[in-house]
Parts: sequence; C-alpha cells; structure tokens
Amino acid sequence: MTGACIARAAGFPARARYATAACVLAAELPDIDIVYRLGGPLTYFQHHRGWTHALWSLPLQAAFVVLLFWLIHSYRKRWKKHRSVQEPAPTRWLLLGLMALLALCSHMLLDWANNYGVRPFAPFHPQWYAAELVYIVEPLMLLVLSLALLLPWMFSLIHREIGIRRTRHPGQGMAIAALLLVAAIWGHRWLQRADAKTIVEVQEFRGGPVLKVSLSPYPIDPYKWHVVVETPNNMQTGTFDTRVGLLDTDPQQIVAKPPTTLSTLAAKRSWLGNIYLDWSQFPVTEDRGTVAEVHPELHIGPAEAALHVVQFSDLRFAYDVVGVTLTGPHAPLSAEAWVDDNRRVVRAWLGNQEQHLP
Repeated sequence: MTGACIARAAGFPARARYATAACVLAAELPDIDIVYRLGGPLTYFQHHRGWTHALWSLPLQAAFVVLLFWLIHSYRKRWKKHRSVQEPAPTRWLLLGLMALLALCSHMLLDWANNYGVRPFAPFHPQWYAAELVYIVEPLMLLVLSLALLLPWMFSLIHREIGIRRTRHPGQGMAIAALLLVAAIWGHRWLQRADAKTIVEVQEFRGGPVLKVSLSPYPIDPYKWHVVVETPNNMQTGTFDTRVGLLDTDPQQIVAKPPTTLSTLAAKRSWLGNIYLDWSQFPVTEDRGTVAEVHPELHIGPAEAALHVVQFSDLRFAYDVVGVTLTGPHAPLSAEAWVDDNRRVVRAWLGNQEQHLP
C-alpha cells in the first residue's frame, strides 16, 4: 500500500509506464527472504530482515525490478507489433529504477519504525536497529493507506456515472495526505516515546541504577508503552501511560536474571542460541527443568523425557496485544531447546514450529 501511495503521490503513473506496479513490487521485494522458510523456522529467523533489507542490496533489487518490467515490455511489444495501441505513458527505464529504489527505501523505513527492527548493514555489520515507534502491525497506518487507495477508486465510479472527466493524476491528493498522516503518526509517537523514556530513566528501581531501557508501542493507542528496564540485578517490565505520566509496575513484573547452568550454557552456544541472542535485546534464557516436568502432556519415551528444556524469550515482546498472546511457552517470538546429558541441543523450536536440526 505504501508503494502504491508513493507512485500516486508523485504522479508517476502518468510519467512512466508500469510505474504503480513497479513501486508496489519494489515495496514488497525485500520480504522475498520468506523463501528461507523452506529451510525451517530457525533458518528463516536467521535470515529475516537480513541481506535483502541491507542498504547495499537496494540498488540491485531496483535493477531487478527494472529488468523484470523490461522483459514484460519486450514481450508486450512483440505481441503488439502489428497493432496500433496508444500507451498511457512513455517508457522511461531510469525513472522507473529511481521509483523502485524509492519504494524499496520505504520498506526499510517502515521496518525500522517498528519494534522488531532491521539490519541495514547486514551481513557485514549485522546489528539490529529499531525506532520502536509503532507496533509490528499498526492498524492506524493500514487504515490511512487503504483509504487513500480505496476512496479514489470509489469516487472514479461516481464520476463516471455523472460524466465528470477523469483527472490526470487521480488520487494524488489523497496519497499525499496519507503519507503525511503516516509521518504525523510517527512524529507524535516519537515525542510520546521520548517523554516516557525521560521519565522512566530517572525512576528508582529495586535492582539498582538503570542500565538499559526499551519502550515498545501498543497498536492503536499512541500513549501506551510496554516498558523494559534492565538493572545490575534484574530486569523489570511495566506499562507507561504518557497521558498521565504514570509507570505501572508490581513485584510480579520483576524478572530475576536466571542462573547459568550447563544446559543454558550449551543452549546459548548452539545454532539456536547464537541466532536468538543476536536478535534479542532483553533476553531471558531459563533452564525450566526436564521435558517430563515442563511438558507433561507429551507422550514421549524416557530418554526424551529426561532432556532439559531451555527457553529463550525477549522481554520486549512479553505483553499481549489485541487478543494476541505473546507470552508463555511457544509464544511467537520465543524459542525452546531440548538439551541432552552431553550438552547437545537435540530438538529446537521457534514459537510453536520445530526446526529439524542437522
């Protein structure tokens, strides 16, 4: 939707052939890393928002989009060789490439703005960056962008019925307004988050001075934030409401840093542990006991029942939103490793999906 709005806002459909289609395709192209799901959930987690979202790859992806439409154009040109067809816009490949690059940059910007983050310099410097301004899926942004695309189409049907002539850039004003509203949502939340962080950092916590703070947004409500605070002795979570400037915490939201055991040490050094801890900003790695103790509902043999269950979670996502449960065993952004007596991970899960290990 952002790619389509960018094309309309700039009036690209009248300036270059295939403009809207190229912007829509380019705006979604970095998520081609979904093909890594073929290798299992952990393989996808390892490569998600990696090199396809890196800055150096964006010009290459823009060139791929141009090449794809050049091939389509060549086929259409041969098909229409003996026909006299008036094209709606000229063919401008350089402009099409610049448009595709702009749409690709919008994808990067949208991923950076949410609380999951992006790795713009992967694989050379695979550090995660996240502005934490909006939730991974923000309904307000979806509503604004969808209306900007839907309303012009509805108006065009009405205009056709009453005989009003079609404008040269239909929907341009609404597309511009939608993009400005998205920027306004980000700006408002940036200010709200800055105020909340300033207040949280000066609070007194039981575990000592504040080492690190994260404020993750709730969807829809721009004033509600999920707070994670790390101190030398523990990590604490809570909810901050910027309307009243109040941080809501209680003893149940204090998470002691779990002790390191041989099982957790083995899990951290495994393939699963390296990938998860590279992504996680506030990780909790806990030895929860044997499989028989943690998962009594499973019907497994005595050998597997004696394995130790090590659970990985990130406190940034330890809150439930819009009826979606993100906490507890097999939460969407948690991981689990079963470790044997030889300190080897023999089974692994990301969320509720098992990764088949080599």
